Amino acid sequence: MSYQKTRDILKARGLAPHKKLGQNFLVHPHTAERIADLADIQPEDTIIEVGVGLGALTLPLATRARRVIGIETDAGLIRWHREEGDLPDNVVLRHEDILKTDLTELARDAGRLRFVANLPYSISTPFLFRLIRHHELVDWAVIMVQKEVALRLMAEPGTKEYGAPTVLLAACATVEPLLQVKPGEFHPRPRVDSMVIRLRFTPAAPMVNTPGVSLESLRRVVNAAFGQRRKTLVNALSAGGLGMDKETLAERIRDAGLAPSIRAEKLRLEDFISLTGALFPAPVPAAEFHGSDYKKK
Repeated sequence: MSYQKTRDILKARGLAPHKKLGQNFLVHPHTAERIADLADIQPEDTIIEVGVGLGALTLPLATRARRVIGIETDAGLIRWHREEGDLPDNVVLRHEDILKTDLTELARDAGRLRFVANLPYSISTPFLFRLIRHHELVDWAVIMVQKEVALRLMAEPGTKEYGAPTVLLAACATVEPLLQVKPGEFHPRPRVDSMVIRLRFTPAAPMVNTPGVSLESLRRVVNAAFGQRRKTLVNALSAGGLGMDKETLAERIRDAGLAPSIRAEKLRLEDFISLTGALFPAPVPAAEFHGSDYKKK
């Protein structure tokens, strides 16, 4: 769908990109086709598309997959597609907020979840943490996010980009860069570059094969450690609401083979898993992840 056609449709229907929803419509057909190709969709796949928009990505997905379930929160766009009848029969539209969608129910319908999405920037972080929280339901996700977010997810220990999202995603998935997308590919033009990445949730991921350490326990430790990342590990954890005094924390940090004076950004995923096991021998009960907890960490 071209830039001009996108503008014409929106204007004719009295629609406009919602800033609150973070809508930036993909307008270059070759980019949508490229994303669909890179997703490596198999003919028997059911694909979950987050943010259908005007269907620029939906149509190439539908030619490659057995079925596409489009999750769209904008009622005006849902109504437009239904009135136009412009989507193929193998596309099912659902007027929902993906951050409130029951992923367990969705998996009962679609099998292991496979996502392709031009994610609104405003939901990229909470959506990522929903995937982490429900990692056992997800096969893979090919998503477009801000380049800055993508670089954080792929960051190495010791860099300024390395933080809580990097560690928690690495605990259950691998991240692969696929495509960089410039602002001119969208209407309206965002102020930053975007990047398409693949998240592959694999049974070989460290978290899956670490008995006795729950994802919720790891989340609490990582969140506390990066909450005040300029402080030493023992001081950051002490301020992180873990319910232990500094002396106990220092002892358990040493039990994990780490120095209390180290800083969180120097720890590898394996270090965080060892630390979590030392701090919480009994796994913390699961709780929903909230992406807002990690925006500045």
